[in-house]
Amino acid sequence: MSPSGPTERRRSAGLGDLLLGLVGAIAVCVGSFGVGDIARNSTVAQDLGLASISYGHGKTLFGTIFWLGVATMVIAWVRLGRRVVRRPADRRPDSSASTAPATVAQPTVRTMGLGILAWAAPLAVAVPVYSRDVYAYLGQGAVFREGFDPYVDGPAHHPGPLLDSMAQVWATTTAPYGPFFVGVMRGITEITGDHAILGVYAVRIALLPGLLLALWAIPRLADHFGASPQAGLWLALANPMILIHLVSGAHVELLMMGVLVAGVTLVVTGRHIPGLVVLGLAVSIKVTAGIAIPFMVWIWLAHIRARRPVRPTDVVGVFAAVIGITVGVFAICTAAVGLGFGWLSGLGFADQIINWFTLPTLAGHVVTLVASPFVALNLQPVLAVTRAVGWVVLALVLVVLWCTHRRGERSAMAGMVWAMLAVLVLEPSTLPWYYTWVLCLAVAFTLPGRVRAVVVFVSTFMLIVFQPDDSILFYKPVEVLVAAALSALAAVSLVRPDPLRLRRVVGWFRDEPVSGVRRPAPERDE
Repeated sequence: MSPSGPTERRRSAGLGDLLLGLVGAIAVCVGSFGVGDIARNSTVAQDLGLASISYGHGKTLFGTIFWLGVATMVIAWVRLGRRVVRRPADRRPDSSASTAPATVAQPTVRTMGLGILAWAAPLAVAVPVYSRDVYAYLGQGAVFREGFDPYVDGPAHHPGPLLDSMAQVWATTTAPYGPFFVGVMRGITEITGDHAILGVYAVRIALLPGLLLALWAIPRLADHFGASPQAGLWLALANPMILIHLVSGAHVELLMMGVLVAGVTLVVTGRHIPGLVVLGLAVSIKVTAGIAIPFMVWIWLAHIRARRPVRPTDVVGVFAAVIGITVGVFAICTAAVGLGFGWLSGLGFADQIINWFTLPTLAGHVVTLVASPFVALNLQPVLAVTRAVGWVVLALVLVVLWCTHRRGERSAMAGMVWAMLAVLVLEPSTLPWYYTWVLCLAVAFTLPGRVRAVVVFVSTFMLIVFQPDDSILFYKPVEVLVAAALSALAAVSLVRPDPLRLRRVVGWFRDEPVSGVRRPAPERDE
């Protein structure tokens, strides 16, 4: 074998799965034009002669293409996952070449990154799917452009195509996003005006740096902690739920995720001040990123401790730097936009989202269900109680995690991941794109196979129960059971290839041997 043989094998490893995922992403893009959240009151489809694909048989056809694309992406992701998380088998010195297990070539980080960009490319030109939030972003930017305060005045103050296209539940709500992101949305609407379609593509361009930053940071963060960079990219970026929701859905989490993981990576690799500046910017995009900042104190102190004993002045200096730098960056963004701290008022509007994927909301549903034979309880008052309890528990959990995960860099990183997970399960509501908060940081660790299978289950489930036209199947038992069954199949397939034994069926039809037992060859006529 030539010296370049192993290198060439690594470059081509996983290429078939990446190409399969690309085919799926193209199908998702094509199907989205029939079943996605197309801008309302827009005549583009009619002008192009494509109006028939959004209803009747046309919508059914394009819906079939969409779901075949989703299934293809999930299959490619699971196949790729089996490859990137598998360790090459070790040959025993006394084993012969014929009996020794073959090593498994993993794709390079470069191959993985290019594959993820290839998957994202068709999704970036698709019609928004699963959510109309991108139109709400633009509506908030347009309100700001027109001289209103998006932290006080909802998009309803500026009627037009952007208001018509968004989910109307957000028409009167104020922006819950940080000043940097609101400023970016205003800049986009200054350029695209009230044109909904051009605005969507401009938002995707503005969010693209988040994907590029994540592609840069995730392999470095994983490698720093001894985890697999390829497995990290597979977990957080090749995940179809993440790509479809964040790229095609055009969610702010795409930008926040990239800036957040880049900031954390800079800090853990010793570039503390630049990292804290980036983290301050992440908070000015969405406040959830602030959960990671207190853990930077322990990481910085761990770096000092690795060189010499930590002195009290070090502790004071690190605390002051972490607080001062991040608050300073946020203050600069706030002053530049000129809206003050009104974004705090918009954080509570997430309570309007009701789904049973968080413990407080699930508890509210369970209470009303258990009490229904005895007393009729309205869900909203019950949710007010269970969610209030959830906030208290969350605050306590965050404090405990911060206090108990200070023994070193790895401990602080683990506390950060647990803290993001706590927010995800204890806040009033959660949505699929929120899972980026945990996944982009969890890449620092080698996750057990069962945990990866759970990630596959949840990701696949979220792609099914959330529908591309922004409808939800949460409260339809039959559909939820079907979604759970398909998701379980995907999860099991990660750790056990061919769980349905389909190869045996194919082999039977082909009259092939099964379980290594060969059929006797037919006798030949002499």
